[in-house]
Amino acid sequence: MPVPETIAQPGSGVETDTGPGQPPAVTEVLRAHAEHAFADELAALGAADDRPRPARWRLSPWAVATYLLGGTLRDGTVITPKYVGPRRIVEVAVTTLATDRALLLLGVPGTAKTWVSEHLAAAVSGDSTLLVQGTAGTSEEAVRYGWNYARLLAHGPSRDALVPSPVMRAMSQGMTARIEELTRMPADVQDTLITILSEKTLPVPELGQEVQAVPGFNLIATANDRDRGVNELSSALRRRFNTVVLPLPATPEAEVDIVARRVEQLGRSLELPAAPDGVDEIRRVVTVFRELRDGVTTDGRTRVKSPSGTLSTAEAISVVTGGLALAAHFGDGVLRPSDIAAGVLGAVVRDPAADRVVWQEYLETVVRERDGWKDFYRACREVSV
Repeated sequence: MPVPETIAQPGSGVETDTGPGQPPAVTEVLRAHAEHAFADELAALGAADDRPRPARWRLSPWAVATYLLGGTLRDGTVITPKYVGPRRIVEVAVTTLATDRALLLLGVPGTAKTWVSEHLAAAVSGDSTLLVQGTAGTSEEAVRYGWNYARLLAHGPSRDALVPSPVMRAMSQGMTARIEELTRMPADVQDTLITILSEKTLPVPELGQEVQAVPGFNLIATANDRDRGVNELSSALRRRFNTVVLPLPATPEAEVDIVARRVEQLGRSLELPAAPDGVDEIRRVVTVFRELRDGVTTDGRTRVKSPSGTLSTAEAISVVTGGLALAAHFGDGVLRPSDIAAGVLGAVVRDPAADRVVWQEYLETVVRERDGWKDFYRACREVSV
């Protein structure tokens, strides 16, 4: 029996086709895909976009970059920024997708690689779901194609028995495919991409056929800097990609802005009340993470040891969101140091032995002496005991 088609609606729910003659059932989703969550913005950009568009692109490269970076259209429509960072990085990424080279987004964990990948695919193809998740157990079938074994045994190899991968579907439809954590995949599975990216074809030897990519096809892959040496890309495969490195936020203000935006979005989806003074605690979390990450306090006067974790922007978002939930359900709705202390401790102390020493030293030499941080120091001391 075929799986019912799901058509996402702008907003918080999706409309599921339950069959002929039956009314659609509306189902709430925790997190809508980018093309559904920001459907109004994409539609407004499409209506205002009068620039040339590559084959099968929903928007022009200029409009795709505007969708990611934000802006105000001629009719007054405000496009919210999805990525806060150097404009040139986004422009290079978008331009790469308009060429015959695939795009590799590289960076440390928490630099929004997956987020940027999803929004690029949504803006270019209107569909961010053609996704392969790379793991140590990812097989060739996930990248190339598999088989419906009931049909295969009953009728032998045929196109009806073939189950296309997201990459094969993107090739045949001229869309953007995505591969997450490329360097987590085994080397032999990675190398199945070489023919796809160089020849733009995917052979199906069992049928004596091939699937050729149509105009509009391209691929976005993500990889972590820290995964180098796990399953490092071969030189042959790396040549097929244009690599764009996504950096950590350059300034504390930029990072606070990113965290505040994402926490607000997550808070709405989780139906958490807005924290009236939450920006102060967001700034505190960002300051702690940046100082421990950089190994020096913001004033440059004190050297501190760095823990084993990355303390990324994504982890700061998680800490603040968890604190907001605590404040909403077990407090007065105002985000306070006691709400974020446990989350900060959990993010910093990944190695119970070494990281705990780093954290205790930072607490006593930096946090304890900082003006206006007494409440945060006491809250951290309580959860650190």
